Amino acid sequence: MPPTSTTTAAARRQISSRRRTSAPRRRSPPPSPPPKRMKLLTEILQKAAYAVVEREDYGDVSCEQCRSGERSEELLLCDKCDKGYHMKCLRPIVVRVPIGSWICNKCSGDGQRRVRRLSQRKIIDFFRIQKCKKDDVKMKCRSLQDSRKRRRRSLVYQKKRRRLLPFIPSADPTQRLKQMGTLASALTALHMEFSDDLTYLPGMAPQSANQAKFEQGGMQVLSKEDIETLEQCRAMCKRGECPPLLVVFDSCEGYTVEADDQIKDLTIIAEYSGDVDYIKNREHDDCDSMMTLLLARDPSKSLVICPDKRGNIARFINGINNHTPFYILTSQL
Repeated sequence: MPPTSTTTAAARRQISSRRRTSAPRRRSPPPSPPPKRMKLLTEILQKAAYAVVEREDYGDVSCEQCRSGERSEELLLCDKCDKGYHMKCLRPIVVRVPIGSWICNKCSGDGQRRVRRLSQRKIIDFFRIQKCKKDDVKMKCRSLQDSRKRRRRSLVYQKKRRRLLPFIPSADPTQRLKQMGTLASALTALHMEFSDDLTYLPGMAPQSANQAKFEQGGMQVLSKEDIETLEQCRAMCKRGECPPLLVVFDSCEGYTVEADDQIKDLTIIAEYSGDVDYIKNREHDDCDSMMTLLLARDPSKSLVICPDKRGNIARFINGINNHTPFYILTSQL
């Protein structure tokens, strides 16, 4: 028996009502990829400071400076670019094999290093310069006149004995600030403190170990005139009247010193300063600016000055590639 029209209309209403009330089906999102447990090598190389892939054979490594592969025992391999350099071909020269990792000058970016300039106030605070009073200026003028008189008198006895001369600071105060600024910038770049004195620290050589009687063969004593000249140089340094020198940076030599004015022979430039230690404790030290302070009869009592944390301009003059006979460095007791 066929369905009636009433039954068919009711069935359609039920179907349409179901379609209206039922929620539409949504497409399910694609499954998310599982979290990465390991990063790709390219991502690591982009963020890492440097990474070196070890070679299987280093027999073909040659020096980047002299292009020679001889003396392989003196070849240093850069931990960043994996290139080789002879220790004597580097500037400054590397005396012994460094302990730990070593990076060449090109990879370390020393060639692009720029020495930042310091303000006048920071330079004065850095060197703890003392302000001069009127009485001090008068005494300074008298001391200069006396030194000129002594210099004239010394010309008569020049053939007998040559005396030490005080350095002559630049007359322009702006130029002196520039000179001190280069020194302050170099010390800051090396994370060093300025010091014009010898420093005795716990765990190192005590001050009692630095005595003239311990020197093998005796120690030369300065004359009265030379002592006065030395005291005059100390007083000038405390007033901010520094030697006419500039500390400059060279991509090959590192920090070096250049004369900013004429300097006569036998002129006192600076007293060597830094931490005092026994030489036996510094046998494997990589510092290239250590200065012998005391050669004792007992070698275990010999002392050296180590300007790696504290020092003055002598630390840059004494570079192993900067030897010159036209200045004198003195050591304090």
